[in-house]
Amino acid sequence: MAKKIKSGNGISKYNRNKYIWAYIFILPQIIVFFGFSLYPIVMSYVYSFYDWSGIGPLTNFVGLKNYTRILTESSFWNAFGNTFVYTAGFTVVSISVALILALVLNNPNLKGRGIYRTVYFLPVVTTMAIIGIVMQNIFGTQGFFNEFLKAIGLIDQSISWLSNPILAMILLIIIGSWKEIGITMIYWLTGLQMIPREVYEAARIDGAGSWQTLRYITLPLLKPIGATILLLTVVSSMRVFDLVKTLTEGGPYFATETLELYIYRFAFAPDGPSQVGFASAAGVVLGLTVFIISLLLGWVVYKVSGQKRKPLGGGIK
Repeated sequence: MAKKIKSGNGISKYNRNKYIWAYIFILPQIIVFFGFSLYPIVMSYVYSFYDWSGIGPLTNFVGLKNYTRILTESSFWNAFGNTFVYTAGFTVVSISVALILALVLNNPNLKGRGIYRTVYFLPVVTTMAIIGIVMQNIFGTQGFFNEFLKAIGLIDQSISWLSNPILAMILLIIIGSWKEIGITMIYWLTGLQMIPREVYEAARIDGAGSWQTLRYITLPLLKPIGATILLLTVVSSMRVFDLVKTLTEGGPYFATETLELYIYRFAFAPDGPSQVGFASAAGVVLGLTVFIISLLLGWVVYKVSGQKRKPLGGGIK
């Protein structure tokens, strides 16, 4: 076997070539990361201190004026509140329904469960903007849903689903949850399949029924992954944009406008000059909000995952 030639620093020529090729292969990803992720993030902080339209040099430094304006803008707090309403509704519906589906589809005696899993997962791979456009046609005043309700005699006049603030927000939550419920279901299924079957067999021997098994075994053992699912769900739902943009455009009367759509409206204002500086400040506030929530939920994940598990047999009655 030929000896590997070592350079003066102790690294063989063979290993050095491996390192060089490794860096060559990851270089495109590094360039993309710095050019399209890190640089825009850093510059958004810079732009937030300027009154800038997005065109020309940065000349009009305004300091914290954009942030002061944000705190006094009622439209910002409206979008802020709408974001949290959507997040709360999306989180509750998505996590609970996905858990129920996972419990049903985890049953080894269920025939065709692979097909059901595929069906529920299909919306995940569909573009959210396309779903928004399709749903707008379905729930429009003359859309399929109103015509269907008329045909079966439930209503006489069309319902303005997207023109009512409450109904529009409920539709956003339901459609958004339906679109993402498949991935949450997969997370729950992963947690369920990590629970040893021997635990369930021991519970059955002790006389535990289905409800007792669920309450005292399944749900307690799902707490760690449940906390992680909560973190992922909350963070992703706070960044909702494309569904709102295509389905409601933030209407009616900004009743469904979320923070990302609010930022978009000022950064790419269709009815006036763009306010990239102000939009960047709003983006910074959104980023910091998501960061703080992530820290809090991350602490919850750490505490739940770090808890010592109690003996499984003692709690079953």
